[in-house]
Amino acid sequence: MAKKVKGKAKQSAAKARPGKRGAVDVGSGNVFADLGYADSDERRLRVQLAMQLNELIAARPLTQAQAAALFGIPQPHVSELRNYKLTRFSSERLLRFLTQLDRDVQILIRPKARGSAAGLVSVLVA
Repeated sequence: MAKKVKGKAKQSAAKARPGKRGAVDVGSGNVFADLGYADSDERRLRVQLAMQLNELIAARPLTQAQAAALFGIPQPHVSELRNYKLTRFSSERLLRFLTQLDRDVQILIRPKARGSAAGLVSVLVA
């Protein structure tokens, strides 16, 4: 581990990375699609829903144990939700949690945007 000495750390970092810079690819807006996940839209939706849940839990404020009791799940599962480990949660289940936090969930279906190859699923917060 390098010592943090004023002026020295900058020189060490410069030596560690020679003058080459890699190409930067512009993302699609969905990191899961960019990483090649087949279920990228579902993963993105679950992260968006989890972000809202975590904000609502913090705003109340609820402990993980209190949120677990409200949702009817074990506390370690709330910890997973808090840390965006979402493999055990379906979109429908996350939507139900939102309603248990006194939120109405409305699903709007409309024609896809022009120029878009496929329809888009997204979360809008009012």
